[in-house]
Amino acid sequence: MNEFKLLGKKATRYGFGEALVELGEKYPNVVVLGADVTGSVLTSFFKEKFPDRFFSIGIAEQNATTIAVGMALSGKIPFFATYSVFSAFRNADQLRISVCYNNANVKIGGGHSGITVGPDGATHQSLEELSLLRTLPNMKLVVPCDYLETKKATLAVAEFYGPAFVRFGRAPVPYFTTEETPFKIGKAEIFRQGKDIAIIACGIMVWQSLLAADELWKRRGISAMVINSHTLKPIDVETIVEAARTCGAVVTAEEHQVHGGLGGAVAEVLAKNYPVPIEFVGVPDRFGESGEPEELLEKFGLTWKEIYSSALKAIDRRDNKPQSNHVYRNVEDIAPISQDLI
Repeated sequence: MNEFKLLGKKATRYGFGEALVELGEKYPNVVVLGADVTGSVLTSFFKEKFPDRFFSIGIAEQNATTIAVGMALSGKIPFFATYSVFSAFRNADQLRISVCYNNANVKIGGGHSGITVGPDGATHQSLEELSLLRTLPNMKLVVPCDYLETKKATLAVAEFYGPAFVRFGRAPVPYFTTEETPFKIGKAEIFRQGKDIAIIACGIMVWQSLLAADELWKRRGISAMVINSHTLKPIDVETIVEAARTCGAVVTAEEHQVHGGLGGAVAEVLAKNYPVPIEFVGVPDRFGESGEPEELLEKFGLTWKEIYSSALKAIDRRDNKPQSNHVYRNVEDIAPISQDLI
């Protein structure tokens, strides 16, 4: 059974904001740059505590990024945060040349990421940035699974030199890790042991993966391994390959386009080292739309049900069974999740 319990719901952005204050207290050379969304990404916590080390650049994200580079090359540890659609995509050139080409010690916060931005709609739902960011040389890329892990990730990226991007969201989402839950940049963590299928997830899809693993065991007697692959770059090759050796089939799950993100990174690892059947759960090559977060997760297939059915497909492929129109391929036919899990 799942050893993790739902502790409540809290937006991952709170972990980012709280960590900045701790870093400010620890390091006098930590500075934060804002872009008129300070309250939204909770860099406001740092601004309130250290107003002389907070710099509002206004609605000029590209300028903020290059200013951060200048500060980094002068010995500061700058954190710049705004919505991911701006901090990643609007800043693509600045990230590539100014930050990564110079290997500048700039830390980027990508807020309001994923479909769970909800009512902001397609223009503000960043579903593609992981595929861009993981191709940039020198960039470290972290997608924490809940509020507390976001805090740990933000603290951790300050401890090494070089570019880093931390992805977080706006909506309250399940938090379930504790202070004792291991976290290390570049090291995926096995949250549940299993031998029949490996579910590799990042961000809010880790909790959905744990729910899917519970249902696979209860309904089918299938033992599912769940891996929290919070660091997409550098990705933990050893853990992923060992999971594939143990289980012989893999499912990836992410709040991102199905192309180029975690699924693509895992597929690259396995294609080179240990090819096995793999299924991908993510946004199916389309833009988002306005709606409440929970509604959108259901509509775009980002729940435990899609992970459950994908696990069965991957197991079928591993066992050389023909594809069929079995009930598990229709997620609407899966009964509601057990109430004791939510």
